[in-house]
Amino acid sequence: MAKEILMPQLGESVTEGTIDRWLVKPGDTVKKYDPLAEVTTDKVNAEVPSSYSGTVKELVVEENVTVAVGDLIAYIDSDDEDRSDKEADSSQKEEQQGQKEEPSDAEPSMKARYSPAVLLLANEHNVDLKQVKGTGRANRITKKDVEQFVANKPASNAEPEQAIENETKPSVQSSQPETSVTAGEKVPVTGVRKAIAKNMVQSVQEIPHAWTMVEVDVTNLVRYRNEVKDAWKEKEGYTLTYMPFFMEAVTQSLQSFPQLNSSWENDYIVYKKDINLSVAIAHDEALYVPVIHKADELNLKGLAKNLQQLSQKTKSKRLESRDMQNGTFTINNTGSFGSVQSVPIINRPQAAILSVESIVKRPVVKDDDSIAIRSMVNLCLSIDHRVLDGLIAGRFLQDVKSRLEGFSKKDLS
Repeated sequence: MAKEILMPQLGESVTEGTIDRWLVKPGDTVKKYDPLAEVTTDKVNAEVPSSYSGTVKELVVEENVTVAVGDLIAYIDSDDEDRSDKEADSSQKEEQQGQKEEPSDAEPSMKARYSPAVLLLANEHNVDLKQVKGTGRANRITKKDVEQFVANKPASNAEPEQAIENETKPSVQSSQPETSVTAGEKVPVTGVRKAIAKNMVQSVQEIPHAWTMVEVDVTNLVRYRNEVKDAWKEKEGYTLTYMPFFMEAVTQSLQSFPQLNSSWENDYIVYKKDINLSVAIAHDEALYVPVIHKADELNLKGLAKNLQQLSQKTKSKRLESRDMQNGTFTINNTGSFGSVQSVPIINRPQAAILSVESIVKRPVVKDDDSIAIRSMVNLCLSIDHRVLDGLIAGRFLQDVKSRLEGFSKKDLS
């Protein structure tokens, strides 16, 4: 029986999505939860999973076409759902035993279809699935393959969190661009870039932006982080960046100034109960803004762990819709690119966004008129002027500044 596959709602207030790329073709056999297509919305880049086990009958929507949530996008020939679940369970067991039902030269795209169990395990152990050899059907990667890879993986292979590292100096990059373009070439805007463009234009058109900045002396923070970073990486398996320290200060200040943890909604200002911190993470040519939910309930170690997990999911393009939902305030690490000042665009419908710029050493005149070399950073805040005025924004920034400059050593056990 032909079953309908509909465009799912991949995020809060999402009403449509664009089919970037089909991962299957008519005649392909799929299991329940196998990814069918890569889809982009204005909030997330995600995969649409199959609701059934069966055979792909028809792809109704072409690539780069935008459809509404709930619209028909494909048909799958499938038996009833109970039988499909049994088939999926049976097939998964066969994969874990390493049984192959197809030739080893099966279509390469089959290797990129990962089960939820494989994705979860890979995320927990920071495993790049491209490095794992699959022994399942059509060379697909099974949970057993990942477990074996982790068991044989040297501790030194732990991957640093380069995408969100904010050192005192930007890392040196190759002078050659990752992708080349030809002068005069017209490149169609699709996928994530199209979604970003739409959201940014809407934010600027709807929200009256105002901007302010403070400079902060983070010398004590920098010294402490340098003291503990090696031990941290050895114990936790990933790099301790500066961002968790800024995130902690911001969440604490948001508790003192809840006006910034709000949104403008139909002539009402809605104050949010939870502090859900959206964190801008750049990858390739796109910017993603996943969310650390209830960030105010996490300590520094918890924030660092959540940030590292989201960074890994972003780099491996495994962000899910729940990772992108319900953010209430955004923090952006523009300093990782060497920036010292920026005017960030608000992540609507939030009321504010904070950019953490590059930490730089420079001479500073102290209160006693002496001159000292200090580690300084600029914090740039954009606000929705319908919701916030300069007074409350300034007080919020001063509170963040005070927390960072008054930093003392922490128990990271």
